[in-house]
Amino acid sequence: MGEVKQVGIVGGGVIGSAWAARLLINGIDVALYDPGDGIESRFAEVLENALRAYRRMTLAPTAATGRIRFVDSLEAAVSEVDFVQESGPERMDVKQALMKEICRHTGAGVIVASSSSGLLPSAMQAGVDHPERIIVGHPFNPVYLMPLVEIVGGRQTTEKTCNTAAGFYRRIGMHPLIVRKEVEAFLADRMMEALWREALHLLNEGVATADELDQAICYGPGIRWAFMGSFLTFRIAGGEGGMRHFMGQFGPALKWPWTRFDGPDLTEELLDRIVEQSDEQAAGRSILELERMRDDCIVSILQGLRANHTAAGQVLAGYEEKLYQRSHRSEFSCEDDLSRPLRLHRDIVRPEWVDYNNHMTESRYLHVFGDASDALFRYIGVNEEYHQSGMSYYTVETHMNNLREVEAHQKIEVTTQVLGSDRKRLRIYHEMFRCEDNRLLASAEQMLLHVNTLEGRACPAREEVAERVRILAEAHSRLEQPARAGRSIRL
Repeated sequence: MGEVKQVGIVGGGVIGSAWAARLLINGIDVALYDPGDGIESRFAEVLENALRAYRRMTLAPTAATGRIRFVDSLEAAVSEVDFVQESGPERMDVKQALMKEICRHTGAGVIVASSSSGLLPSAMQAGVDHPERIIVGHPFNPVYLMPLVEIVGGRQTTEKTCNTAAGFYRRIGMHPLIVRKEVEAFLADRMMEALWREALHLLNEGVATADELDQAICYGPGIRWAFMGSFLTFRIAGGEGGMRHFMGQFGPALKWPWTRFDGPDLTEELLDRIVEQSDEQAAGRSILELERMRDDCIVSILQGLRANHTAAGQVLAGYEEKLYQRSHRSEFSCEDDLSRPLRLHRDIVRPEWVDYNNHMTESRYLHVFGDASDALFRYIGVNEEYHQSGMSYYTVETHMNNLREVEAHQKIEVTTQVLGSDRKRLRIYHEMFRCEDNRLLASAEQMLLHVNTLEGRACPAREEVAERVRILAEAHSRLEQPARAGRSIRL
């Protein structure tokens, strides 16, 4: 399987639509088939939620750059795609029928992944063409935000299929976890199910209400679980003695009748109580309101973990770098036209960037110019690998001119001109234009200093970067100096 450029989605419910949203945001085309009515309007709401969440989660440029086709048959959804994600009903007879039909209409090298949350892929492989390419790719809701995807192979699935699928999921900002042995409900759902059974027992016996049980998780272990699971948590609980000390102290409690593996009988009385208490928790909020509250909280946790370089935060940091790489050109060529300022960065003014006057805030002007500087860095070779080696450019001075008001949803482009340089310094000038009429909106002049980030001091740029800067500076020295360059503030 080569690079995945188009994915077929079979089933456009909560999971399938969210898969499609994640793929579009990652620039991958989607062919979506769902036999129900109203799929286009339902998907539009999901995509709106996803884009809203991404705009809050990352400063990297995000947009639904992929194209979506709503098709009227399964064959049309899968016959010309590079990868298939099946998200149909959670019934084995339905899964088996879908797999047979999908595999009849796809090439032998196309991976077919099921979003099943617990059914075994070996059973799905029965009677299909080339069963070695069938896997389970089990995501978590909302799929467009949650990083985890469990990859489960069946008895006939090849190791190459699992690894190739993992690479694809990683490319779209997810954390693939290959399950070593095929087992019902896989890993995360089995652990969540045990917690769910015990919660139902406690509610049924009147020990706690639904809201109190949720509080017991939200204000306690749930916060910890965002970055470490039970094993690492209990290792810390063991102190310097580690896990052996913890197991010696608390291991005997495993034999105590604290919890039960069997769920309670789901009587009408218990069901009514669960529904009543769930309604009280919702407090009249719509599903859309609850979804957006959920998304905002997930975004906040992911950002917090990113700041600490741990767990899902590392996935987000790596994904952001890919977003910047995709939106910014990263190849320098001496054949480029350097007879005019570079055009390396384009964006759309997001609603979150404007104030009560619907005009872009001053901090966002700086943000856009910062992204333009980042685009220049990638162009001259200051990329992730360069940063990991301990080298970077730091901004030490910025002068901005905000010339015209910029409103939400306007498309903008920034040009960049090199005004001067040496091995340690780089002086650049940005101009921001409105795309529709090329009207100048703002400008910024910046002085950048090359630093060794490991030692915290200025140092010369590496030879390959310095040479590209020299070529740019020499070419741009022939350009007219911007009228606002070098200006100072005075009455």
